[in-house]
Amino acid sequence: MHAEKTANILDFRQSRDILQTYSIPLPGSEIARTQHEVMQISRKIGYPISMKIVSPDISHKSDVGGVETKINNDKDAEKAYANILRNIKKNTPSARITGVLIQKMFSGTEIIIGMKRDQQFGPVILFGLGGIFVEIMQDVAMRIAPVKIDDAIEMIKEIKAYPILKGARGTKPAEIRKIAEIIIKVSELSIKEKSIKEIDLNPIIIEGKEINIVDIRIIK
Repeated sequence: MHAEKTANILDFRQSRDILQTYSIPLPGSEIARTQHEVMQISRKIGYPISMKIVSPDISHKSDVGGVETKINNDKDAEKAYANILRNIKKNTPSARITGVLIQKMFSGTEIIIGMKRDQQFGPVILFGLGGIFVEIMQDVAMRIAPVKIDDAIEMIKEIKAYPILKGARGTKPAEIRKIAEIIIKVSELSIKEKSIKEIDLNPIIIEGKEINIVDIRIIK
């Protein structure tokens, strides 16, 4: 889901506030603006953590070296912060930097839930597994909003990679209804917030009953 150049990409706080209004759950996370704050917040959240750049001018953070993962201690955190700032200065020197977002590191199966507002049909809701499944295999399901619970469950079950969510290859079975409830909330949000053009919750990391939305991208 790519934005037009003139689109308004909301910052993390704006995006978080919108999701929370619709009771879409987010893991604990905080923005650090200095190395001192990085150390304080990292210890508060507890290792392992991930760190990513927060900037109104950077949409695809990993493409410019703005993401660090598997940070396990203070030394790693200090190094990760320095790496991110160096990469941003090198790759996008004119970007405004708000800080870095620090959050708990999660592992599990990646999924994506999104919305794109079509001129003819209105909000179209998307679901798929993350990573290679959505990028290369285009293994996604789509519905025109509003999406009800039965529609959302059907979306989840119709992707080719559904057996992974059921617990294939030793993974914990995901709670399908919990995933479906997030799809429904994104649908509701999309209908009520008509100024929003796109929503990209990617990745959402699933491990059994745990669901954690790791990254948000909302475009007006």
